[in-house]
Amino acid sequence: MKTIFCFVFIVFFSFGSLFGQRSNQQNFFSLSEIGACVGKMYYLGDLNKHRQFYKPNLSFGLIYRYNINSRLASRFSFLYGKVQADDADSQDEYYINRNLSFFSDIFEFSGGLEFHYLPFQMGNRKYRGTTYMFIQGGVFRMNPKTNYNGEIVELQPLATEGQGTSLSSKKNRYSLMQICFPIGLGCKLSINKFINLNVEIGIRKTFTDYLDDVSSDTYVDQGSLAQINGQMSADLSNRSLDGSRYGNRGNSRTSDWYVFYGGMISFRLGKTNKCAMPR
Repeated sequence: MKTIFCFVFIVFFSFGSLFGQRSNQQNFFSLSEIGACVGKMYYLGDLNKHRQFYKPNLSFGLIYRYNINSRLASRFSFLYGKVQADDADSQDEYYINRNLSFFSDIFEFSGGLEFHYLPFQMGNRKYRGTTYMFIQGGVFRMNPKTNYNGEIVELQPLATEGQGTSLSSKKNRYSLMQICFPIGLGCKLSINKFINLNVEIGIRKTFTDYLDDVSSDTYVDQGSLAQINGQMSADLSNRSLDGSRYGNRGNSRTSDWYVFYGGMISFRLGKTNKCAMPR
């Protein structure tokens, strides 16, 4: 938690100090952009270890950007998407037998910095395009679910790995609110003095292994779990086709990730001096 608070403090400090750096040619509105993005989102974790662009789902969001200078901008964004995975899609017999699946909506809010590899200024033909990288810190809400006997079931309340019981070393059920660090690359092009087009891809580092509701290396005893949390919890804790309780459910040594890729259009909020030069 200290890391995320320090990161946010640095971003806001940098943002607040910008007003003292503005020249007479620029103002808050001329340096500000607001826009919308649309693309796809997918997940990497215990149910999808290596397949890139696996089961991508529609994602969209909003972004605010403040151009500090021609090489640096601060940005704040809201993003909605959905991630999912299913062992039935695997080509490995082991994972097919494990027979787990999940899906989850993702609501993310984050803020950070964008670094331009080339000088960039909206409306300036000499500096109209650049590639960039970004790093942000934020929070997201997840809620892993699965289909069970034709019904959609929320997995976190069921504690399918015995969280919060004597069957697990984890004293509490995992939180649906989590921290993330979006990191990625993109490119942008200024169409005119007021419109930018972007494409980017960003991977989200998370600090939870429960985006897919799967973390424990082993299965808990289903009979004991049924007595404590109910039969549905026991049934969803081990869905293996052969009914074995001695296989590996997940990998507790790794955390889950999710990725967004897509396009964006943003609009400048105000005018600037015609003679303004990149700062």
